[in-house]
Amino acid sequence: MAQQNHTSVAEFILEGLSDQAEIKAALFVLFLLVYATTLLGNLGIILVIRGDPRLHTSMYFFLGSLSVVDICFSSVIAPKTLVNFLSERKTISFVGCMSQAFFYIIFVTTECFLLTVMAYDRYVAICNPLLYSSVMTWRLCMWLVVGSYIGGVLNSIIQMTFIIGLPFCSSNIINHFFCDIPPLLALSCASSYINEMILFSLAGTIELSTISAILVSYIFIFFAILRIRSSEGRQKAFSTCASHLTAVAMLYGTTIFMYLRPTSNYSPSTDKIVSIFYTVVIPMLNPLIYSLRNQEVKDALRRRAERITVRL
Repeated sequence: MAQQNHTSVAEFILEGLSDQAEIKAALFVLFLLVYATTLLGNLGIILVIRGDPRLHTSMYFFLGSLSVVDICFSSVIAPKTLVNFLSERKTISFVGCMSQAFFYIIFVTTECFLLTVMAYDRYVAICNPLLYSSVMTWRLCMWLVVGSYIGGVLNSIIQMTFIIGLPFCSSNIINHFFCDIPPLLALSCASSYINEMILFSLAGTIELSTISAILVSYIFIFFAILRIRSSEGRQKAFSTCASHLTAVAMLYGTTIFMYLRPTSNYSPSTDKIVSIFYTVVIPMLNPLIYSLRNQEVKDALRRRAERITVRL
């Protein structure tokens, strides 16, 4: 009888960030500028890496792969958010909501694995430079990127299998600007304890295992850098690692706050602000971080700009 009382939800309403017209207009412009910068910045990184033979190394292959993930990650969230800023009724179909959550989990998980792969690449380059080319082969690099995507897909399939099976009957209003997992679980009229444990277990395992691998890699890297006699060599190594560590700190800091804490501490307003940072802002900042702190990328950008100037 309880199951018969459950009403089927055909669509959800995304509460968004604000109901005030002036604030919505300002947010639309801001999100549009950030999304455009994200697309241009990450596409620019991809084109520069593909067009400059000097950047055809495993390090920049992984950086290009990270840019692809950032474009996809941002594009899962930003377009629908921009449309809702201009809409009176901010609806998303049940299928659309589940699809958004599915791809969101894929890309945020893939990004965690890619950042770990990039840490391993830096470990091999700095700690075993003579073996770098023989260890980081094209075949291994491809498998590491493919494996990152496979990990993201598997995590998403497991999470969404349990979420889709939940009955949504008490309300269809999602107190968020996209279909994130915690606010979806809050709408279920059945116990979501199993889902919460699965979310905590999978997110915890992925976050802690990848961050542990990154930290171990950088412990070895740190001591290897201290043994470099050339101050120029140490500076170059520190500069390369600093870009990666900045990206790691931003992503892991926000995702750990979001998914590795008790649901009793769930605060919609706080979580919306944190979610904006890691779903919209971080994909925009990543290409800026790597291009501004990486001399080889800056040199490649300068050479490309000079070629374009000569053609004009």
